[in-house]
Amino acid sequence: MTSAGELLQLVRTGQASTRKALQARSGLSRSTLTARLEQLQTAGLLAEGGQEDSTGGRPARYLRFDDEHAVVLAASIDTTHAEAAVTDLAGRVLARRAGPLRVADGPEPVLDRIAEWFEALRAEAGRPVCGVGVSVPGPVEPGRARVTRPPIMPGWDGYPIDAHLGARFGAPVLVDNDANLMALGEHRTRYPESAALVVVKVSTGIGAGLVLGGEVYRGIDGGAGDIGHIRLPEHPEARCLCGSHGCLAAVAGGGALAARLTELGLPTTSGSGVRDRITAGEPAAVRLAEVAGRQVGEVLATLVCVVNPGVVVIAGDLAEPHFVAGVREVLYRRALPRATQHLRVEIGGRGEGMAVRGAVSMVVDAVFAPDAVDRRLA
Repeated sequence: MTSAGELLQLVRTGQASTRKALQARSGLSRSTLTARLEQLQTAGLLAEGGQEDSTGGRPARYLRFDDEHAVVLAASIDTTHAEAAVTDLAGRVLARRAGPLRVADGPEPVLDRIAEWFEALRAEAGRPVCGVGVSVPGPVEPGRARVTRPPIMPGWDGYPIDAHLGARFGAPVLVDNDANLMALGEHRTRYPESAALVVVKVSTGIGAGLVLGGEVYRGIDGGAGDIGHIRLPEHPEARCLCGSHGCLAAVAGGGALAARLTELGLPTTSGSGVRDRITAGEPAAVRLAEVAGRQVGEVLATLVCVVNPGVVVIAGDLAEPHFVAGVREVLYRRALPRATQHLRVEIGGRGEGMAVRGAVSMVVDAVFAPDAVDRRLA
């Protein structure tokens, strides 16, 4: 029998918007349906208002998920920068903070700064917090708010991010890899029709997020999409931060390109610095970006043949025309025509805003899942 939480899910996802439609979808009696809708309305989860056009008889009133009764706190932590926002449950940003923040400084100082931003944002919103979502530039084991063996996050391995932030805000804390959340954000806001979408984030490191059938695909332990550590045998000299040699990130990532520019007499410290030199028209930076794009395209050709996505979004510091032209050049040449005939390769942003959107979606999906809502009502 359809529960109250399942009824809310039907309304929240747009599958039903009137009592008549809910009754048809659920098979509940009118009295049972009314009782469960009253539960949801009393809890502040469901609102009713507006009328559909009548074709005779009493017009039906629309039901909608009340996306203003609480807020989400969401943060995107990158290698040298972070963004935090408070949004309503539809993802509309009510207030935000952003600034330089080094993930290499370790979890406590970084999370303390994020918590400070969250405190100010919560005060501005003036509504209860239903959950906290955090994006990090490292692998996260599914179901646990902890990073596992991150190459570019020293001191974070196994650190209890949920405990650090949860006690302070009295709400569930969910954490995921930044590429995963960027992919979820892209899917929900720009490409909801895509059955298979891939986001490739190329900044200091390289990682991919996959959304298949509307859900993030993480693999059995969070390792899906970790293309930055696929090895290129023709580059055995390139030592990666993970300890291996020849990894794609060590060859084509922003950190690798910054080191190469520095060797050429153009001091550069990060992927963001590489982007700045490309934007300024520095020939060496443009050339390196094109070559790196081709190297990423080689790896993506295999991924595209396996996953067959409709959209590949290149995001991060190196998401700019020269790099993406290199990706397209090799990807379309190396991958099977059947895998690329309907493929779009798009340029995304530098990532923070989309990762925040993905973090909000992750929290709302979890907090308002049918089982979670039924437990709350019980």
